[in-house]
Amino acid sequence: MDSLDAIKTVIAVVETGSFTAASQRLNISKALVSKYIGEIEKQFDVRLFNRTTRKISLTESGSNYYHHALQVLERYEVMMDHVVGEQSSPKGSLRVSAPVTFGEIWLAEHIPEFCQLYPDIQFDLVLNNHAVDMLQAGIDVRIKVGNVEDSTLIARHISDVSRVICASPAYLNTQGTPKNLADLVAHTCIVDTNFNDGKTWELYNSQGQKEVVEVFSDLSCNSPQAIVNMVKAGGGIGYVTMHAAIGAIRSGELVEVLPDYRSQNLGLYVMYPHRKYVSRKVRCFVEFMQQKFKNCNNQG
Repeated sequence: MDSLDAIKTVIAVVETGSFTAASQRLNISKALVSKYIGEIEKQFDVRLFNRTTRKISLTESGSNYYHHALQVLERYEVMMDHVVGEQSSPKGSLRVSAPVTFGEIWLAEHIPEFCQLYPDIQFDLVLNNHAVDMLQAGIDVRIKVGNVEDSTLIARHISDVSRVICASPAYLNTQGTPKNLADLVAHTCIVDTNFNDGKTWELYNSQGQKEVVEVFSDLSCNSPQAIVNMVKAGGGIGYVTMHAAIGAIRSGELVEVLPDYRSQNLGLYVMYPHRKYVSRKVRCFVEFMQQKFKNCNNQG
């Protein structure tokens, strides 16, 4: 039995909550997961997990083993980084979670460059628009657009992302162009459910004063790119992140509505768990993000 693999297996089972999920996270068979757990229990003459047909739960011995295993794994990574030296390429798997549209439009095109810079890293990009339990999902770094609420994570601010109100030229030709924020009540608007403001849109006018409008909407979506496509099809006026809309605005497929108004900026963050030691692969990715996305609103 490889002791380090066994330690990683226990950690994976605890954090994912099942042998099956742990096998998927580690890319090994469920049988091998069971074998590692059984060999550790036999070696220490303890039971790590209470098993039923429906779930598993940690025993007191299992909890103690898990917390010590985290420290051992962290110290191993410290040792490897120090032994190999800062001049060498970081190694291992890097699992990154990102919002779907940001990942597809902005991040994906930069990943090959990151992999060329660090060829010994196995990169796994996971795209979703919901909150992620980083430990359970085995996520090393989470990218988020918006507010950071989880104080158990370290959040590095990378840049700011603005939102833009936009519509298709055809829609504006038939329905008219809003002259001020209040005019939006006469239009069909499409709501991005990724944000808490819903139908209440807050923007700042050219004098820097905040204005609020309650828009009419019977259409909402949790994908900025899907909203852009709906707006391009003449479905109404959208309020989406700049990275989702800027390509269509530059091509003329969309027109920015109320360009004198500006949105409150959203933060672009990279997040990772609080630890005494941050692995080189995570540090390298954070630095890469800072280099590539320090001016988000100018990209597209």
